[in-house]
Amino acid sequence: MMSSRERKKAAALQEKLQLLRSLTHSHALSDTSIIMDASKYIKELKQKVVMLNQEIACAQDSRSRQNSSYPTVKVETLGHGSFLVNVFSDKSCPGLLVSLLEALDELGLSVLEATATCADTFRLEAIGGENLVENVDELVIKQAMLRAIRTARSSQSGGTEDDDDQI
Repeated sequence: MMSSRERKKAAALQEKLQLLRSLTHSHALSDTSIIMDASKYIKELKQKVVMLNQEIACAQDSRSRQNSSYPTVKVETLGHGSFLVNVFSDKSCPGLLVSLLEALDELGLSVLEATATCADTFRLEAIGGENLVENVDELVIKQAMLRAIRTARSSQSGGTEDDDDQI
């Protein structure tokens, strides 16, 4: 036989389970199922938080890049002689994409996959595979990309390749 105190505890527990059921939009009837649905709901919320934090970080990164007139070049080694190349500039100019792709070709890297945006800003993400060329590393690729940007911008402005204020 349950005491009055135990009944109050059980009623309070049932009330909290029903509240949990409504908060998590669960249609479960058993206590265990309600708790399992709540656990799934919490995992989904955690994933949403992670995704939102990533979106915020990307937006802040994009905003800080747009405040800069300098292009950013990031190169990562993927292994087996392939590289991930990311180029971003707040200004696009005619011939920039061609210049960058030619620079990769001159290094002996074939572009295996690429995505580019050349509207107001410029963004290139490319995966390059090495074609038996020695001494090609992240730094060599980054320097080649920066030279290609200088070349494209200086040919557009009519200046020389050494016009660093154009980058």
